[in-house]
Amino acid sequence: MRIETPFGPIQASTNHEGALTELKFGAADGNGDGLSNPAIARQLNEFFTGRRKVFELPLAAAGTDFQKRVWTELMRIPYGQTISYAELAKRVGSDGAARAVGRANATNPIAIVVPCHRVIGADGSLTGYAYGVELKRSLLDFERGQAHL
Repeated sequence: MRIETPFGPIQASTNHEGALTELKFGAADGNGDGLSNPAIARQLNEFFTGRRKVFELPLAAAGTDFQKRVWTELMRIPYGQTISYAELAKRVGSDGAARAVGRANATNPIAIVVPCHRVIGADGSLTGYAYGVELKRSLLDFERGQAHL
């Protein structure tokens, strides 16, 4: 399912039960399953119009237990806020594993809903993002501008 956003198109894929398995920026690559869950488009629209700060969608991302722990913790980062990779590692019980956490963050298949864009370098720098640092900056600026509403 393709969803238009202020930051470009997003492609959503779901499993046979309607749980979100992938949400990524960019044009369709032909790997979508053709299923749709209307709640995904509605909640993304609410997010991008500043009316939603927390998603309530069933998720079914494929990954290792460690990746899933990291992705779960990402969803606990408050809207409009950021944490460092080191802090994220600490939160998942893996002090000193900032690189492993960074890799799990980079493989997050569900952008926006699992907000990997909210993780930054220890020095406050906007380190890598699968869709480019400029989009990461734009998303963070957007959230910070909406956070007080």
